[in-house]
Amino acid sequence: MQFADRLNNVETSAIRELFKLLGKPGIISFAGGFPDPALFDVEGIRESTDAVLKNNPGPVLQYGATEGYQPLREGISQHMAGKGATVAPDGLIVTTGSQQALDLIGKTMISPGDKVIMEAPTFLATIQCFRLYGAHVIGAPIDADGVDVDKLEALIAEHKPKLVYLIPSFGNPSGAMLSLERRKRILEIAVRTQTLVVEDDPYGELFFDQAPPPSLLALSDEVPGSREWLAHCGSFSKVLSPGLRVGWLIAPPALLGRATMCKQFSDAHTSNLTQATAAQYLTLNRLPTALAAVRATYAERARVMAARLQAELGDAIAFDAPQGGMFFWARLTGANGKPTHAGDFAKRAIDKLVAFVPGAPFYAHDPDQTTLRLSFATADVAKIEEGIARLGQAL
Repeated sequence: MQFADRLNNVETSAIRELFKLLGKPGIISFAGGFPDPALFDVEGIRESTDAVLKNNPGPVLQYGATEGYQPLREGISQHMAGKGATVAPDGLIVTTGSQQALDLIGKTMISPGDKVIMEAPTFLATIQCFRLYGAHVIGAPIDADGVDVDKLEALIAEHKPKLVYLIPSFGNPSGAMLSLERRKRILEIAVRTQTLVVEDDPYGELFFDQAPPPSLLALSDEVPGSREWLAHCGSFSKVLSPGLRVGWLIAPPALLGRATMCKQFSDAHTSNLTQATAAQYLTLNRLPTALAAVRATYAERARVMAARLQAELGDAIAFDAPQGGMFFWARLTGANGKPTHAGDFAKRAIDKLVAFVPGAPFYAHDPDQTTLRLSFATADVAKIEEGIARLGQAL
């Protein structure tokens, strides 16, 4: 068969390939980017599903509006208001996870050869998605406070990109949190350069002690004109359930209209049943309690992972402990002759029945081979302690 030329720009996810090695009995995995299913509010989701099927099953089992199930759009509007962002229900569309929102942005905005700036490192699936539409991806360096805005501004001036993609709060894989000062500067730069900024925010509600600064969307009211150059992708996958596949896209009207048109071609609409379940769940007001349990659990696991990494690997590894989210981003230092190549170290770790993801796939270009990502979300404290001990043995 002769496949589409666009497939030449992408390859199978290195992370998905790694998962093929995780079938060994007894392996402890820090590789996945999944929430812990033990923390899902199964009872609340069951109650919500039962209610929508009992009260008015016809509409939720029927075809629906591409823009989304109206009660859910209203619920998301209220949910965003609780986070300081003013969004009318008709100012968003419901998507099949935030991944579809990103795909719709790629379809509507990117032509072959367009330049796109992303954090380096960033979410692998977004690199692949935008490359599929022909984007030339440019990496902007980050530190513990998120993207380096001075360098980002210089890259925008040099390349005049079609858009900039950022994960400001507890990014995947970096775990970094963009500072308030940098967030405001990015909005100002977007207005001045007329550059679309895409804010992806799947992890912002998974903070440990203090909430992150307001989202770019919430801050846009303080920067005149910035809302015209801002798209926001949200999701219930990390805070409620990824199996529901409920996300949303908030964007300027022209972009939102074209994204809706492209969604019609893609899946007609996100499942009405899962949308209605999510909408009903929001009315139960169970999410704050469920989130509190998730935050406390992840905070404890992150604390234990930080302590054990320091104890078991010492100066062979360097990292900034995350303040939220699901990931540690670390670098092999090579101290005292210890490993410096994360890919080689990953193979040695598999032999010790522990897995993580080497950092190289998270870079669009010029990967840092010393980096690696560890997820603490799905491993309990005992597995974290044992798994990090095994990593120490693999050095």
